[in-house]
Amino acid sequence: MPEPHLRAADTDRAAVADALGRAMSAGRLSVEEYDDRLARAYAARTYGELAPLTADLPDQPRPAVVAPPAPVATGARADDGACAGSGAWTAGGVHAWRSWAATSLIVLTVWLVTMVASQELVYPWPIWVIGPWGVVLLAQRVRGSGPDDEPRRLPG
Repeated sequence: MPEPHLRAADTDRAAVADALGRAMSAGRLSVEEYDDRLARAYAARTYGELAPLTADLPDQPRPAVVAPPAPVATGARADDGACAGSGAWTAGGVHAWRSWAATSLIVLTVWLVTMVASQELVYPWPIWVIGPWGVVLLAQRVRGSGPDDEPRRLPG
């Protein structure tokens, strides 16, 4: 730590509190000792007041951060194999088609109720809801991709 007379920052107090928490979880401090030291850490104004709080504790390495696995660069997809090219029929694809069907049923029902109630032929406006959405889903099905698929990567 820097010179004991210099004022400590919030990040310095938080670092000491983190070290105290790791020591307690490792069994080096009781809950009462942890509470007492933590209160003193947050009340500390200088480095000199912070230093004794962890002086009797061994240095503990911080847990290593595990890097996420590297993406596959071969262009392979999770749904390749027996159902190759069926990206629109993955769980997300089926969900998209079910949403489309449910929405289609709702708008058609509203349109039919409106026609029956008015006893007139009403402009078939549901086509503007059902049609474009269905075309997009169909295009995704034909292309073999969907909203939940990862973008394809070129090999190399």
